[in-house]
Amino acid sequence: MNRDQIKGTAKDVAGKAQAEVGKAVGSHEQHAKGVARQVEGKTQKAYGDAKETVKKQLDR
Repeated sequence: MNRDQIKGTAKDVAGKAQAEVGKAVGSHEQHAKGVARQVEGKTQKAYGDAKETVKKQLDR
């Protein structure tokens, strides 16, 4: 596991929490920010996954 995978997962989880809190309190802005953070986290994790795949292929 690399740093991008870890940080991406953390952002995804934080975004889910933020979106749910925003939804619970009726804040469309916080909900949208949470969803955006989730997307950012998933993108960063996917980048980290791709880096791992390339690294494994180069190590062969």
